[in-house]
Amino acid sequence: MAKKKQIELTIEEKLQNALVPKEEQPYKIPSNWCWTYIHNIAIVVTGKTPSKKNKEYYGGKFPFFKPADLDAGRNMQYATEYLSEKGKSISVIIPEKATGICCIGTIGKCGYFLVEGTTNQQINTVISKINPLYSYYFFNTNSFVRELISKASATTIAIVNKSKLESCLFPVAPLNEQQRIVNRIESLFVKLDRAKELIENTLAQFEQNKMAILHKAFTGELTVKWRKENNIDLSSWKKCELKEVFKVVKDKYNPQTENQIVNYIGLENIETSKGIISKSNSSEVKSIKTKFKKDDVLYGKLRPYLNKHDVVNFDGICSTDILVFRFNDINTAKYINYYFNLPMFIQYAVENSSGINLPRVSEKTISKYKISLPTIEEQQEIVNILDNLLAKYNKIKNLEQQLEKIELLKKAILAKVFRGELGTNNPDEESAENLLKEILAEK
Repeated sequence: MAKKKQIELTIEEKLQNALVPKEEQPYKIPSNWCWTYIHNIAIVVTGKTPSKKNKEYYGGKFPFFKPADLDAGRNMQYATEYLSEKGKSISVIIPEKATGICCIGTIGKCGYFLVEGTTNQQINTVISKINPLYSYYFFNTNSFVRELISKASATTIAIVNKSKLESCLFPVAPLNEQQRIVNRIESLFVKLDRAKELIENTLAQFEQNKMAILHKAFTGELTVKWRKENNIDLSSWKKCELKEVFKVVKDKYNPQTENQIVNYIGLENIETSKGIISKSNSSEVKSIKTKFKKDDVLYGKLRPYLNKHDVVNFDGICSTDILVFRFNDINTAKYINYYFNLPMFIQYAVENSSGINLPRVSEKTISKYKISLPTIEEQQEIVNILDNLLAKYNKIKNLEQQLEKIELLKKAILAKVFRGELGTNNPDEESAENLLKEILAEK
């Protein structure tokens, strides 16, 4: 039976199919722009991973990008792993000036290829037929990321496949306007990135200084003068396991039998380096939790590399992913809470945790950790010194808020840019629909 001849659409019909109906457009754009779908202005390819069983595929010089490499953003050129010529020959080659978009896990994170490379299957790459940087910056907008996330499949791990990415909406500006937009963005961003770099350098120096101070505190260097004044020496420091100075609290709170509203702390309420930053109440708690009291130390056992802990100054309940340690003396509690920040302790907790995706360190592991502990009086002196020294540095830590403001400002700029609100658009220029026609004619 003969196949029916496929009817060839005119260029005007192709254009109408390519344009997004007005009622489906997410926001208003200039009259000489147009909304279309990604598959009309780009080629989208999904990466793949050469078999790890074939070692000859790896160890060369060809970049094999993974989601973590997308953190480089606009300057993606170095990969965490490289392929050999054999590995390259069986891979999907991505040209430079393409945009890789993470579509599994951290959906929407993207990076711009400064070099030719390839990716694993967690990344879909957009090879744009229009200005590639204009495309890259649009993929960094909140509106695009929200749409992409909304298309994720409802599985344990969120996934957006190639066809769903291709169906996302895209605002096309005239070609000259695309370049003006890129120029404006990069002019503004270079100033913001300079400020960001200065802040990050200051914060890095702060962390180095903080670690140096903590090292001196727990080797006795900070209290040399104090010991001389009190006629004692380092022999007063006793080696012991942590279980000798605290007990692990296991008192449970059952929301089915206890209806009193109390303070609740989850891992989300504790921030690395800052300790407890907020608290909730127990009205929304549905499962068994652990009770704690004022002056207990809360320690997050889930993902110990996050280093979440603090001395609590109120009674309440906490997630069972938080260990509760109770001390006989508040100075010891504060002393150990500072000690938990030492890199060697964090490394110990990480190396002795169990689980791959969600590693946890046990109370038994923490309890067995060996320390050198000074007298209560010297602990108090050390805590006082650290409180005073680190209080000054904590003012510097407020710079983290400035980093957040820089990122918010970038998002605000991008939102205005892709609405044509930064004053770069020339309404007398040829409509973007003509550009779209040219691209469609080439298909």
